[in-house]
Amino acid sequence: MRPLRVVTFVLSMVGGCAHAATAPQCTAVSGERRIPLLELYTSEGCDSCPPTDKWLSELPGRGLGPERVVTLSFHVDYWDYIGWRDPYAQARFSERQRAANARLGSRQIYTPQLMLNGRDFRGSGARNDIAGKLAELGSTPPKASIRLTATPGPAQMAVTGAWSATDAATARHAQGWLALYENRLATEVRAGENRGKRLEHDFVVRDVAGPFPAGEIRHTFALDARWKRGDLGLAAFALDARSGDALQALALTACRPGPAT
Repeated sequence: MRPLRVVTFVLSMVGGCAHAATAPQCTAVSGERRIPLLELYTSEGCDSCPPTDKWLSELPGRGLGPERVVTLSFHVDYWDYIGWRDPYAQARFSERQRAANARLGSRQIYTPQLMLNGRDFRGSGARNDIAGKLAELGSTPPKASIRLTATPGPAQMAVTGAWSATDAATARHAQGWLALYENRLATEVRAGENRGKRLEHDFVVRDVAGPFPAGEIRHTFALDARWKRGDLGLAAFALDARSGDALQALALTACRPGPAT
């Protein structure tokens, strides 16, 4: 692990897609099961990150898909200075990681860092028992409900929906978020600690919107022409802003916009 000194909610149910005469429209609704949120903070400039990136990509093949856990990979930019500029990194994702660690009382950030429902999740033993931990978290009732509808087009994805906390006490500190992510990404790294390696990634966050107060959700994501439309996914999550605990999560994975023009 590479040290460096220095809420919210998720929708977690695979969405179905209904084709309208004008544009495809996809809808998902969270259920009675609480879906945890798993976040990875990673960088292509970090030579200890690729094994964790691979581990994350393998989770659906182990039966840990969006009906069990909503997974997001945030690429940070603070390792760009050592020789390789991560093409997926954003400064705001680095700030998100710093804020999450500050909430936990930590002054140190590192990559790769996994956070499960807002808590540091490290060590090979913990990763080996990920299925058990997800089952434990999923056995508790959700503290929020979410519904989501996405209407994708060639250059944008319009998102509408709503979310609400289960009680007034939870609602006081709850926030809603949306994340647009892309799967099946690969980079031939030409410099830095991973020089000469082909790095592959899934669940790479391209854009984030929020926080949204309880009630209506309405946002339009602009789609970069370089993003592969068939590999895009959408996640919504509600978090406790104090603890980072995921109140509920939902992933919409079956919605496919048309080709970019």
